[in-house]
Amino acid sequence: MRSIFIHSFLLSKELRKTVYLGSLSVLLIIAIILSLSTGVFSISASEIWSIILYKLNVIDGTQLFSKQQEVILWNIRLPRVLLAVLIGGALGVSGASLQGLFRNPLVEPGLIGVSGGAALFAAIAIIFGGSISFLSSLALPGSYFVSICAFAGALLASIIVFYIGGTGSGSSVSILILAGVAINALCMALIGLCIYYANDESIRQFTFWSLGDLGGASWERIGLSIPLILLPSLALLRFQRALNAFALGENEAYHLGIKVKTIRIWIIALVALAVGSAVAVAGSIGFIGLVVPHMLRAILGPDHSFILPGSLLFGALLLLLADLLARTIVAPSEIPIGVITALLGAPFFLGLLIQAKRKNTL
Repeated sequence: MRSIFIHSFLLSKELRKTVYLGSLSVLLIIAIILSLSTGVFSISASEIWSIILYKLNVIDGTQLFSKQQEVILWNIRLPRVLLAVLIGGALGVSGASLQGLFRNPLVEPGLIGVSGGAALFAAIAIIFGGSISFLSSLALPGSYFVSICAFAGALLASIIVFYIGGTGSGSSVSILILAGVAINALCMALIGLCIYYANDESIRQFTFWSLGDLGGASWERIGLSIPLILLPSLALLRFQRALNAFALGENEAYHLGIKVKTIRIWIIALVALAVGSAVAVAGSIGFIGLVVPHMLRAILGPDHSFILPGSLLFGALLLLLADLLARTIVAPSEIPIGVITALLGAPFFLGLLIQAKRKNTL
């Protein structure tokens, strides 16, 4: 009887996981189609499929759509939508991984200095990349060069914050968050110093970049994002069991056979790679990594076998909808997507702080 109950429970759990993740996948597909079809020039769903199949040499149906629709969809909207999905998914699963690692729902990549470190090194690459002999001698393509610098900055900031927040028995979340605030402040000060010595063109480029924007999406950037953003995001999904063990505490996880230090290093490195590359490609986009896993945790519970893949899908969905809002609310102009996510995420974060204060969990 007991084995039947356990089997039924596991079946129910897997069924719920399939239903929830399947629902998120369907919503994401609907959002992709909506985003591809919506804009100054409207493109129907049938025309979208016709253009995609035509570009893939599956059909010869140029009579089914105009040349203008083909150019807009293939060269502008489709790369932008795919980039939003990649970056949103990366930010969502990275936030969920860090929250699981540090056992606190208020932790996210931007809060503990990852985004600040990435932004600082990206600023150095944008403003001084051509004038520093060591950097210019690397002879890397511009987009790859900025991404590598952003990753280095994100990783360095993560190591510093984690080192400061570390204790003999694990990690002090309060000290870690305060260290992240200090590192972010230092990074912003150094960015300001860089801007002080920058020329007008570099200032304009960095200012536009720092607000968060997907308007520069291209197939070249999609190719860059697959190894630097998508692959580490998918790799984070492997740590579901380890993060469930971390929820009991680092000592308990160690006694359950989890290699605590190794897992910790891998998660921080993968988050730094994914978030640092995302920041390099699209600028600073905040609060996705905070809001997404917290909302899913409230709905699905604390099991990371739900939270991690759910955050990947829901992060992609949320950023895609934010981008759709950013480029249509004041069309034909558009609002930087970082502004939209901050306007939506900041009140949510304040609500979390107030709730945590009432429960005395800070």
